[in-house]
Amino acid sequence: MRQALHALLLASLSLPTMAAPHALEEVVVEGRKTPLLGLARSASEGVVGAEDLALRPLLRPGDVLEAIPGVVVTQHSGAGKSNQLFLRGFNLDHGTDFATWVDGMPVNLRSHGHGQGYTDINFLIPEMIDQLRFVKGPYHAELGDFSSAGGVHFETRRRVEAPTVSVSAGSNGYERLLAMASRAQESVLTGALEAVRYDGPWRDVEENLEKLNGQLALTRETEAGRWRLHARGYQSRWHSADQIPARAVAEGVLHPLGALDPALGGRSHRFSLGVDGTLRTALGVWTAEAYVIDYRLRLWSNFTYGLDDPARGDQFEQLDDRRMAGGQGTFSWGEDQPLTQRLGIEVRSDVIDNVGLYRTVARQRQEGFRDDAVDQTSVALFYEGALSLSPRWRSVFGLRADHYDFSVRAADRLNSGGARESQLSPKASLIFSPSETLEAYLSIGRGFHSNDARGVTLRIDPQSGNAADPVDPLVPSTGGELGVKWSPRPGVNSALALWQLDLDSELLFVGDAGNTEATRGSERWGVEFNNFWQLTPAWRLEADLSWTHGRFQGDAPEGNRIPGAVPFVASSTLSYAPSQGPFATLRLRHLGAYPLAEDNTAKSRGSTLLNLALGWRWPRLRAQLDVLNALDAEDHDIDYFYASRLPGEPEEGIEDLHFKRFEPRQLRATLTLTL
Repeated sequence: MRQALHALLLASLSLPTMAAPHALEEVVVEGRKTPLLGLARSASEGVVGAEDLALRPLLRPGDVLEAIPGVVVTQHSGAGKSNQLFLRGFNLDHGTDFATWVDGMPVNLRSHGHGQGYTDINFLIPEMIDQLRFVKGPYHAELGDFSSAGGVHFETRRRVEAPTVSVSAGSNGYERLLAMASRAQESVLTGALEAVRYDGPWRDVEENLEKLNGQLALTRETEAGRWRLHARGYQSRWHSADQIPARAVAEGVLHPLGALDPALGGRSHRFSLGVDGTLRTALGVWTAEAYVIDYRLRLWSNFTYGLDDPARGDQFEQLDDRRMAGGQGTFSWGEDQPLTQRLGIEVRSDVIDNVGLYRTVARQRQEGFRDDAVDQTSVALFYEGALSLSPRWRSVFGLRADHYDFSVRAADRLNSGGARESQLSPKASLIFSPSETLEAYLSIGRGFHSNDARGVTLRIDPQSGNAADPVDPLVPSTGGELGVKWSPRPGVNSALALWQLDLDSELLFVGDAGNTEATRGSERWGVEFNNFWQLTPAWRLEADLSWTHGRFQGDAPEGNRIPGAVPFVASSTLSYAPSQGPFATLRLRHLGAYPLAEDNTAKSRGSTLLNLALGWRWPRLRAQLDVLNALDAEDHDIDYFYASRLPGEPEEGIEDLHFKRFEPRQLRATLTLTL
């Protein structure tokens, strides 16, 4: 494969969507070694840099999100599908309460065929990530929908220093080829091309993942600012072994790596074109971003096997075919004043030509439960100011206003209709700096997630035909946090945060429908303790702990536990990375046991995963061996508890644990040549 072109320049100054509003000047942030003292608005925000990601062993692209302290990434389906995410006691499903952006483009998909806020970052090339900025909690005015638990903004590299080719091969038919390069004259043209194949370790089905991913960007910088034009293209197809019932494994009917339906899997593509720019004037700094995106997913799943249709089985297809367009702009001023301010606007339109749910047999459609078209438009205004009260005290305050329009054209005309709703979200933080090495934060704010437009206009259940109640268009959340950041010396920092979050309605997975439903409100509180030590120029250590208490609000006969609410997460990464010679990274992640039923009678056992990377670097060549699941643990990647039916079982099925196991230990070798 020839060298191709990729990339992206983030044209906004120090990432306006995540940077503190008083930091108008460009600030060089190197990653987790930078404590953000004087810049952060809360204790639980930070930056992960390319250096932090460079040697991290990855099973899948979505694993880069685990560089955010407290985030856990799992998978219950095939390698081409969006990952399951856990953070702060949320089973975020595929991103319902965690907002994700890549170079100014939103990734979360509203009213999606598989799940609200569906977040698929398989189009990201890890080597092209320059840094990611993350925040937790609803305290940041620039973040709106899907941001109750927090959000992340990925910036990709503006240029590749030298043409690079990387070739990987490994267990279970893994093959990967990556080429990236830049050409610089008055402007910089940067690009990359990635191709991946993977069969997977499953006994009854080969994943046959085939992925092609390309990116291209043209960037120009001047004294007054910079602009960028960028294009991306991603497509993939795969088969999958989804979660399986524990009773089938216990009875010897099925291997733990087996599958009950070999015709599951999916096909997806995402193509985008974007432009962004930054202009510094005497009045202040202007930024603007605009994008258009074409996206499509066809996904075949079967969670209940023969519960609804014993003769044909319960396989179903979910379809999402949409176009998106939107953008955002900000104006920041008062750089040299005690009060610095930022005003922003954000617009987005999702035109979903077809979002559907169909009964299928061997991927062939039999009948449809939903076959709808959706138009969803939103506009938001936000203001944020940072006021220096004294040399030791500063405050950040903001207000965000969101307005949504929903329009559904359903196959069943009774479920067609429209709705509108608006929300005001105030935010505020008070920061005290007793010394140059310590800051304390008190943060409060309101956030929200939108609900699926089809649920907003729902009148008749499409499967049962019974009357159904619509859900609220917007679901607010309210949270607060008290914390500190401490950096006693360069390269060493810690953050401690005590936080609380109330959500008016949860979204929970429903196995027999293959979707999520709105449930009761919830309340969570917890503690996070994150640490980074640059022990020597070559040695670095990360250690992060997170504990959460989560319950549904009120008392109910079925119980108040929140299924999927993980109470404890611990992770640590130890790296040895000199500029030349041998290097190594050891990554340990533990996910504590968590409830699977509201009465807590069913629980996941939790899991522990160890990954290892070993290698050697020469001036123009790097060799790396990744050992994934190095201890060959047989823990579960993810667990669910619901009713399903196998041949010969009662008509009502059997409620049981359904799980997907860790992929067994595998090796992946990579050679990277810099020309």
